[in-house]
Amino acid sequence: MSKVSICIPTFNRVNLLPFAIESVIQQTYQDFELIVCDDGSQDSTPELMLEQTDNRIKYIRHPQNIGKSNNMRSGFDAATGEYFIKFDDDDRLTSDFLTRTVAVLEQNHSIDFVGSDHWIIDINNIRDRVKTQENSRRWGRVNLPAGVVDNLLEVVFVNQSFQIGATLFRCKVLQELGFMQPNWQNCEDNDLFVRLALAGKKGYYLPELLMEYRVHAEQQGTNKAIQYLTDKSQYLESYKFESAQLDKIRLQRLAETQLLLGLRLVEKGETRKGRELVFASKSFSPAKAWTGLGLSILPMGLRSKGFELVRKVRG
Repeated sequence: MSKVSICIPTFNRVNLLPFAIESVIQQTYQDFELIVCDDGSQDSTPELMLEQTDNRIKYIRHPQNIGKSNNMRSGFDAATGEYFIKFDDDDRLTSDFLTRTVAVLEQNHSIDFVGSDHWIIDINNIRDRVKTQENSRRWGRVNLPAGVVDNLLEVVFVNQSFQIGATLFRCKVLQELGFMQPNWQNCEDNDLFVRLALAGKKGYYLPELLMEYRVHAEQQGTNKAIQYLTDKSQYLESYKFESAQLDKIRLQRLAETQLLLGLRLVEKGETRKGRELVFASKSFSPAKAWTGLGLSILPMGLRSKGFELVRKVRG
């Protein structure tokens, strides 16, 4: 049995998956198993996996798409290691990721998971130092000290400083919490970190760039935005925090998310549902809400142009 189980969920990413696999094979810490779980890819992913000769690599193929979190759960269920990490098929681990994170868990058995900072890379695997620094600042990692995180719920919910693809967990802790929620497409990672914090688990932060997160065009699109905003609303509605301050932040984020979702639905043509969400959440940004409601009375051709114009004006 391997010490570490590494899971790469994949779907139609045969052009990028080899880089993710390669980053695992090249780890300086070699006591691992790699589980690639395929959510019904229709490209040549199965052929790619047949070419893999390392007997530490396991391939789970679902003949049909079962959904993002369900696919991840299938990889976790197959894991046999003491430690576990999941990272996406378009990302990569740096060669020392396991060496650095395993050492933390081995030295302190009270720590439940350890996360690191990460690089931003482009479609050509080029690291962008400026965007990496901006990303670290945006998610509060610049001021997050090394070591055990004291205010974990604030760090994972308010700042969202931990990135799941840059975090190594103890398997038994994830088993206690049931790992990812079934049937979720987005925000399943945020949800897991919040549940870990609420359960009193202990997280450790390593201020080192030990993973590479890829930013590319496939991540964009209106339809993806609607699904993301829908799931984010579900995630934010799943909790009510004891801290009045934290719950106020939660409700503000929920109002913002529902406003943005409503605007996207109006733009797409789901006018009635979109208007209801925009009107209900107009207190978050009255100007944006009334602009959206005004655009909703236009015919679809003019409406789309109106939304495009508003985006250009707002930069």
